[in-house]
Parts: sequence; C-alpha cells; structure tokens
Amino acid sequence: MRDDPLPVMIFAAGFGTRMGALTADQPKPMIPVAGKPLIDHALDLVRDAALTRVVVNLHYKPEHLRAHLSDTDILFSEEQPEILETGGGLRHALPLLGNGPVYTMNSDAVWSGPNPLTHLAQNWNPDQMDGLLLCIPPDNAIGHTGKGDFEIAETGHASRGPGAIYSGLQILKTDGLAAIPETYFSLNRLWDDMLANNRLFATTYPGKWCDVGRPEGIELAEDMLDYTHV
Repeated sequence: MRDDPLPVMIFAAGFGTRMGALTADQPKPMIPVAGKPLIDHALDLVRDAALTRVVVNLHYKPEHLRAHLSDTDILFSEEQPEILETGGGLRHALPLLGNGPVYTMNSDAVWSGPNPLTHLAQNWNPDQMDGLLLCIPPDNAIGHTGKGDFEIAETGHASRGPGAIYSGLQILKTDGLAAIPETYFSLNRLWDDMLANNRLFATTYPGKWCDVGRPEGIELAEDMLDYTHV
C-alpha cells in the first residue's frame, strides 16, 4: 500500500431505473436510507478512511448532487451528452484523479462492519496486483440474488464464476484504460485484461453489505443498520 491515500471515484451517474418512481425527480444517490442520502453513506466511509481526493461522476439530474455537495471539496466529472458506463466514466475522470491506482466505489450500497476502504487498503499489494476487488460472501450479502461473481483462490487470485459477490468497491491501476478503443464501456473490459495477465485479485469483506439497487433494498438496509424511523 502507498503511504499517501489513494483517490476515490464514486459512480453516481446512472439513471437508477430499477428504483422506479423514486428516481423520477432525483438521481439514485440522493435516495434517503436510514435518514440520509445514499451518497452520504459512501462519503462517511471515505472520510473515516481519511481519503481526501474524491471525484463523483454525474449524468442523470446532476444538479441535485451538485447542490447537495456544494459545500465540500469533491470534484465532479460530468458525462454529457451521453453516459460513458463505468470504464468510460473512469477514464473520463482521470485528469481529476491523477496518475496511479484509484478506488472505485458504487453509491448504491450500505455497509455494516469495519470500513471497507481500509480493509481493501490493508490487502492491496501493487507489486502483485493490477486490481483488487472487495467481495461479499453470499451469507453476508443482504438484498442480493444470484450465484455470485468471482471465485477466490487461496493465493487471492480472482476468477469469474459463482462464488463471492462483487461489492462495487475495488482498487484499480488505470494504465490499461488507454488501450481500450471504445468510448462507452464497462470496467469488465479492464478486468478481462487483468485476468488474462493473472493480475486480478479479490478479498472478502468480514462485515455485512446491502445492495440498494431496488426499492426493497431500502428497508433491508435500514433493518441491517437497525434504523428506527422517527
């Protein structure tokens, strides 16, 4: 791990279509969960980990996030006229993030347990790794259905297959983005290159994690946090 903190890219540009009416007038990261917007749950973790360079990408109804975060030092990477997906969005934000590895973080999850950013940093080894994914054992993944995304070898190497669930949080080296010709693309493209070079690793999170990608995830997350409405 580097002595200086890595920059953080928080993905907040999506349309949030699975949230239905909840995103008709606001972007998904502004949906309240346990008394505060989803984006604030992510930012609480960032601040707790003492990370200072934060970039949030914007596309759908960006004025809401700009207004909500106007009194912070957060940098914005707006994607217009079209959304660039995770890979294209990360590459678009590199002038703000700088050179070297970065965290990327989804804004539609809530965590219960140790700080997941710190947990990743403690397991990051740039000499061995081009990417380190934080994954969730199925029993600790609240509100998620499916067979999982990655198998993790004893060495920590990741491979695609049913097993642990990708949490939406990772550390990545970004050098490989320059070689991808498409403008709009998923970070799966970068993962494929890392897998081919045996440089993609994963580690599991010891706490609980809730996917808040659908309306029912709100109540599940609040139950996980033991939140009582007042």
